[in-house]
Amino acid sequence: MPPTKRRHSRRTFRQILAGVRRRVRRAAGAARSGWRRSLQLQVVTSTMVISVIVVVVLGTFLFGQINKSVVEGSQKTSVGEAFADRLQIADALAPNVADQAKAADGGQQGSANPLDAVMNAVTGAGAGGTQKRYDVLVLNRSLPGASRGSGSVVPEDVPASLQAGVQRNIREQQYDKPALGYMEKIKFADASQARLTYVVGGVVHVPANGQNYEVYHFFPFNEEEELLVNVRLAIVVVGFGLVLLLAAIAYLVTRQVVTPVRLARQAAERLASGKLDERLKVRGEDDLARLANSFNEMAANLALKIHQLEELSHVQRQFVSDVSHELRTPLTTVRMAADLLYDAREDFDPMAARSAELMQNQLERFESMLADLLEISRYDAGAATLDLEPVDVRDVVLRAIGDSEALAERHATRFELRLPNEPCMAEIDNRRVERILRNLLFNAIEHGEGRDIVVTVGADRDAVAIAVRDHGIGLKPGEETMVFDRFWRADPSRARTIGGTGLGLAISREDATLHGGWLQAWGQPGEGSQFRLTLPRTAGTDLKGSPLPLVPPEIEMRRTWRTAMTPVLLPALGGDGAGHAED
Repeated sequence: MPPTKRRHSRRTFRQILAGVRRRVRRAAGAARSGWRRSLQLQVVTSTMVISVIVVVVLGTFLFGQINKSVVEGSQKTSVGEAFADRLQIADALAPNVADQAKAADGGQQGSANPLDAVMNAVTGAGAGGTQKRYDVLVLNRSLPGASRGSGSVVPEDVPASLQAGVQRNIREQQYDKPALGYMEKIKFADASQARLTYVVGGVVHVPANGQNYEVYHFFPFNEEEELLVNVRLAIVVVGFGLVLLLAAIAYLVTRQVVTPVRLARQAAERLASGKLDERLKVRGEDDLARLANSFNEMAANLALKIHQLEELSHVQRQFVSDVSHELRTPLTTVRMAADLLYDAREDFDPMAARSAELMQNQLERFESMLADLLEISRYDAGAATLDLEPVDVRDVVLRAIGDSEALAERHATRFELRLPNEPCMAEIDNRRVERILRNLLFNAIEHGEGRDIVVTVGADRDAVAIAVRDHGIGLKPGEETMVFDRFWRADPSRARTIGGTGLGLAISREDATLHGGWLQAWGQPGEGSQFRLTLPRTAGTDLKGSPLPLVPPEIEMRRTWRTAMTPVLLPALGGDGAGHAED
């Protein structure tokens, strides 16, 4: 195969393998997620695992006991039969040996081997005898040819360790010692495969001629082995069925408990989504029924409280709106009188002139607060609307900065603009966005402590963003969202330096939300703060991201550097160098 084709085949194989890995990981993740989310599946799985462990332990113990009982019982029976056969062989060999000796003295020819008749009598092979289930082998190692065996057994079938034990008994003349036993798989001459056989060895001593005969009984354990195989199969089948039965029982039991809980969860979700008339069906008088009753009572009380709060909120909003509207008429009259006094302040004495100036300033602040209250009441009533038009956001930023320059000069603050070269067009309400930027700039001037304020504009295909960055006191952890609450102050003891109403950022967030955009804040004590306004280029589209980062780039770079350098600096600083690494 050419090298190019080999590389292509290897690459194809890697791609297939990677695809298989991805599918396996995806399937494993789905299974893991399903297991975590389903209480019923967890209970059934736990029940099956515990059941498998219990069934395996009990099955192993039970099979061991049955195996021990069957094998030991058969072995005891076999040893008893072998002992009885050895007695019969001893009784049969003594007269046969004596007859053979007399025949030899009288010159008569006796039986070729006295074991022939003995074997027929022992194994039941003679006339009228019952064939036994086992085979017998009788060996006489001192007389060549004086060995006989029933069936197809031969001396080579006797295990070597058993022969050694029998020979040791002969040497020690322990003829009445209990028989030796040995279990082994033996393949006999007339068998197609080896079968489990229990071989029992013993010694028969004939005092008439002083000969020792080794007697081996071959007891087939095929029936016992087949019985144990069937028992093992029965235990496995019964255990498997028991595990499935326990899993089914666990499934049914948990279903009775989980189904009402699942219905309660669904009802709670619908209740949380605003469907306050959601209730559970009550069946019976058990704990689940009492839970359903408690849930329904809770839902009813919650709906009542929410209804009362909505009415109270509506009354409060209506009160604020009515008061704001009603205050405009007397405020206009007071404003006209205050303007006359302010214009004629030069004719007054110094105390009266100063009072006219203070009244003029406070009336301007009161008018601003009244306008903000009216705007908030429109948002609360859902009556705020947008006057959309395609606008270059850079122009809006420049106008807002122009309106803030006078205040920035009084606080010795400068603006640093970072505007893109290309137009940043977006469908926005020019007046509302400009008001958002003025509020952000005023807030940055008030809390910037005279340091430069950086205004950055960014844009991508879907959104435009404006970031206002100051280097003042910053925000504490958790204040990033509280800063948009109405009348909230980071430091209540700190007086407002520019006469704000405390509603500017709250109105700004409402304006951003009305556009379908985001108004977010970041801050860190001693590092200043940054507010980011993100608006969609086309009205009505959902935002997926922002062209500008919320955390200033220099702060993010510093964090990255610290993270990368901490493992290097800690060993050099003796293990605990967090404070030095921070520096």
